[in-house]
Amino acid sequence: MPEQRALATLGDAEDGPSPASLALALIAVTLPTLIAYNLPPSATFFNQAAAFIGWGAWVLLLASSPGVTLAGPWRGGLGALLVAFALLALSAAVAPLWAALPWTLALSSVGTILAAMLVVIAGAAVMRAGQAQPAFEALCIALLAAGVIGALIGLVQVFAPQWTDGAVIAGVGNGRAAGNLRQPNHLSSLLLWSLVALLWLVEQRRLGGRVALALGVLLMSGIVLSASRTGMIGVLMLGLWGLADARLSRRARAGLIAAPVLFALLWVGLAAWAHHSHHLFGGDAQLGKGDISSSRFAIWSNTLTLIAAQPWLGVGWGDFNFAWTLTPFPDRPVAFFDHTHNLVLQFAVELGLPLAALVLVLLGFALWRAYRAGVDETDAAQGVTLRAAFIMVLLMALHSQLEYPLWYAHFLLPTAFAFGLCLGGVREGGAAAPRRPDGSRGLALGGALLALGGLAALADYARVVVIFAPPANAAPLPERIAEGQRSWLFGHHADYAEVTTPGLLIDPVKAFARAPHYLLDARLMMAWANALAAAGMTDEPSYLAARLAEFHNAQADAFFAPCDEPPKEGDAPLFQCEAPKRALSYRDFR
Repeated sequence: MPEQRALATLGDAEDGPSPASLALALIAVTLPTLIAYNLPPSATFFNQAAAFIGWGAWVLLLASSPGVTLAGPWRGGLGALLVAFALLALSAAVAPLWAALPWTLALSSVGTILAAMLVVIAGAAVMRAGQAQPAFEALCIALLAAGVIGALIGLVQVFAPQWTDGAVIAGVGNGRAAGNLRQPNHLSSLLLWSLVALLWLVEQRRLGGRVALALGVLLMSGIVLSASRTGMIGVLMLGLWGLADARLSRRARAGLIAAPVLFALLWVGLAAWAHHSHHLFGGDAQLGKGDISSSRFAIWSNTLTLIAAQPWLGVGWGDFNFAWTLTPFPDRPVAFFDHTHNLVLQFAVELGLPLAALVLVLLGFALWRAYRAGVDETDAAQGVTLRAAFIMVLLMALHSQLEYPLWYAHFLLPTAFAFGLCLGGVREGGAAAPRRPDGSRGLALGGALLALGGLAALADYARVVVIFAPPANAAPLPERIAEGQRSWLFGHHADYAEVTTPGLLIDPVKAFARAPHYLLDARLMMAWANALAAAGMTDEPSYLAARLAEFHNAQADAFFAPCDEPPKEGDAPLFQCEAPKRALSYRDFR
């Protein structure tokens, strides 16, 4: 009877996932990648909220199955991964106490990391309960659906951009496919995941060869149209997987090995079509860039300088943008970077070298154990599942060396689940974890809390949306800002609105306590410098102005225009035209 209830909840390896499990997987994995409509101030909040709610509901269902338990062993790779996450969560939790990170940002980070830990545990528990096959099939179907729809959206964005409305299909306008994820590299990673999912479904005989071939060409076309260099490397990784994994079927290996060739043919064909028809193909612009790194080399160089200045404790969790913007870099990239675009450097600059090294060693050990789980598995079907899940994690690890996809819930949580599946397949001490007849109440509670937390975040977000997109008959702006500042997770956005709105009376010390730690941009830096000057300070506003000048931002042209005019006799010098008279650093602005 318990086994029959388990099959009714999740399905089995032969029949596939249950309708309930598949539906929730589609909500958790597919839906967040398709939402184009968002309300300011965030362009991706609805996508991430959908991921939290969907994964919470799916984890709740997974936890209800007999055999799913939180029983150990918790050592080895799974323990290492959870300890690494716990150290990151602790770093975020204490950052407001010593690095002045706003509690709104700290709570958001801690909640996201705890959500990832929960999903890792769910993946491991499902694997240990013998339910990995139906659960992974649900994940693969959801990823394939997301990829197919995303690729079709990408085709529209490139070949019929006039059909994009921003609400159903996101507009791009640069000749590159981005799907509704709004970033070409994000679409490429999603499509790479979809190709792995497609291969797994073929290996499990869930899809026929002709259908799989057609879908594979569509997905690869989407990667080409994204013109993502990360996608190019990912396609090569798929080819290497085909060369290295002799336990895959001959058809699967041939498809993987042919992937880079298909990519090259599609690229050449699309480039030729674009030149012949005078259409825009974003790949030409990507390859023609003078800086092939898109400013990454420069930001990495600046990051190494910050690490050298703060090697032991770093600049503090979440404060890279704050420290980098307020540190002199005359040759800095002119974009306002809020991330180093490299996971290793991000940990090193924010956590300090000792803690970053510990976290990276733990993550590296967990990744190695995940790899060994697939290699050592003797069951053919389960081995393919473990190796496919590992490739999904590895692709995201690769992407994280050039971008920061794991800062988005719709990438973090599927990665965490695949990682948990791999580590749940490790037989620590030579024996599998004991199975129990009842589902895990603790895991179910965690899933429920995650879903409720996502819903609560939606309600909390509404408190700041009315500031930037007020409905009819909205309250006066000062009232909306005051209400938004009471938001638990998004109050810093309300602070930004207050300090950048001319005519609002503000307390410079209080008003600028949170907003600069989210993202320092030209508007915020000018407002901050003016407020400090109005408060009677001299060196601080001049220092801010000097840092702003390094960005050569057009929004600041009027701010610096008086410096190009000869001073009038008797007028006091303007702070933005003067160098600070004493040495300052970002720490002086916390």
